[in-house]
Amino acid sequence: MEELTKTYDKIYRYCFYKVRNSAAAEDITQETFLKYFAQNPKIKRGEDMAYLYTITKNLCVDYFRKKQTEELHENYPAEEFSEMSDTKIAVRTAMEKLDERHREIILLRYIGGLSVSETAETVGISRFAEYRLEKAALNEMKKYLEGALWYEI
Repeated sequence: MEELTKTYDKIYRYCFYKVRNSAAAEDITQETFLKYFAQNPKIKRGEDMAYLYTITKNLCVDYFRKKQTEELHENYPAEEFSEMSDTKIAVRTAMEKLDERHREIILLRYIGGLSVSETAETVGISRFAEYRLEKAALNEMKKYLEGALWYEI
């Protein structure tokens, strides 16, 4: 049960980072697990993170399709945003500067805690390609963060 709770938390964090709305992230997380368990009630719990993230990613895409006519904006609850440190804000800004594919790799690896193999499977690329994309994304973020920190000094 504890492993399921940890998995739920990882999926929720991933959703929240994608949709930036705590209520929507909670709904998507719940829908993810409902779809996951409905597929096959005998699935080994916690062993197929890549499949969970694939469901989650698709549900996040669906969320934005439904919202397509509305203007998208950051929807941080005031208390959550006010508690963010300058470092967290800089990292979030660096993440937003990445292209979608690089951002997805970083989210899955570092927010979701997936292995290289699971991330590659989720995104639909080889492990070698995942490693290359991850390295490129981290280098881009590093350059941005070094520039941002130098500017602040």
